[in-house]
Amino acid sequence: MDIKTKLITAAEQLFDRHGFTATGMDRLTKAAGFSSRTVYKHVGSKAALSALVLSERERRFMHYLDVHSVDALFAALEDWVREEGSRGCLFLRAYSETGGDTPEIAETVTAHKAAFRSHIANVVEQDVGKAGGDALTDQILVLFEGATAASVYRGPEAIVAARQAAALLIEQVRP
Repeated sequence: MDIKTKLITAAEQLFDRHGFTATGMDRLTKAAGFSSRTVYKHVGSKAALSALVLSERERRFMHYLDVHSVDALFAALEDWVREEGSRGCLFLRAYSETGGDTPEIAETVTAHKAAFRSHIANVVEQDVGKAGGDALTDQILVLFEGATAASVYRGPEAIVAARQAAALLIEQVRP
């Protein structure tokens, strides 16, 4: 594993566990086993590192969600939470912690959420055709995001409940 990958991996674990703001560069350099000079040389600023972490998280998350039905979308989220833990959406947490005032993070989060909505729209269309439209896409998106947030205190059961609600929505529009 190269230096940049090690830094991103260590930072993702720390940011996910402790938050972006609470994770100082001292903690990060200690966890990664590199000097602060090495960190800055390979990733630039903490904000740039945060954007890299979010980009890597998006790559892994979207790979997990490479499915073709709404039911499979929620099944994948349930698997993700069981494997990764349930601390909520790292993207929304990063945006919230920084108040949207860190351009690298704000841009990464905005791009991710747009791509994520587009992905859900594609999954909905594959599942029920054009019958669902934007309204169903938004309903599934809200169920998914809500299940992700509720899983923090309810665990995977929140995702099971959202999956059942999504099934009812899909049933109503399925030809």
